[in-house]
Amino acid sequence: MATTNYASKYASKIDERFDLVSQAQLVTSQEFEFKGVRTVNVYSLPTVAMNDYKRTGANRYGTPTDLGNSVQELTVTRDRSFTFVIDRGDKNQTQMTMDAGKALDRQLKLVCVPEYDTYVFKKLAVAACAKDGHSATTAPTKSNAYELLLNAQEVLGNASVPDSGRVCLCSYKFANLLKQDASFMKYGDLSQQMAMKGVMGEVDGTRIVKVPASRLPEGCSFILTHPLACCAPKQLESYKVHTDPPGISGWLVEGRIVYDAFVLNNKADAIFYHGATKVNAGA
Repeated sequence: MATTNYASKYASKIDERFDLVSQAQLVTSQEFEFKGVRTVNVYSLPTVAMNDYKRTGANRYGTPTDLGNSVQELTVTRDRSFTFVIDRGDKNQTQMTMDAGKALDRQLKLVCVPEYDTYVFKKLAVAACAKDGHSATTAPTKSNAYELLLNAQEVLGNASVPDSGRVCLCSYKFANLLKQDASFMKYGDLSQQMAMKGVMGEVDGTRIVKVPASRLPEGCSFILTHPLACCAPKQLESYKVHTDPPGISGWLVEGRIVYDAFVLNNKADAIFYHGATKVNAGA
């Protein structure tokens, strides 16, 4: 019996994966300068109690005490890298689809950005869960989703966190429940910034941002926060494409990123976490 060899062809276009820009930048500040240093020390100053003023005698304002201070050390610890090779022969024999520059861009969008966001979001979750009253585990439904979000807003409000500028990072599952909640549909503004980095609307001035579950802690419904609570410096971003380096006919791609995320001690009240379970640093 004769054997028939069927012809095959590979398309010159690549089936690219979907990507999403960094959403951590929506909930972090650039208040502190890490350029040229590894550690930034942040001072925190306490307050003193009020007294009843006495109209006679000494120390009429009360007995003075020395005002101390505390220091929070912000030390950048994440030093990450990647490398890969594109052989010149492989590129020539795959219809020139294996382009080093495009491969580097793909690495940044699909690997580096998600890793950075995941790290920042976990830091926020851990800080919230470490504070009494700043986390909840009630299972969300289409009947209580909006109420759960308002409860979190109340916690931040009672901590004197500014109303303006708050951001709610929520899973797509929670977002779907929220959109089915009759109360949210009545009071939420779904018309604003629909296309901006996953922003699906606002509630009382708080942006609702949908985040892929893979970037959030497992079981997370939402993280309500204010950018003033956390700084997440990218201290070094270095990406190189070497053409025909010693021992390689083709391109050697290397990348390095130094970053970290810090929740400020006096700003941790500006974070609320809602999820199936609490998140701790070791999880």
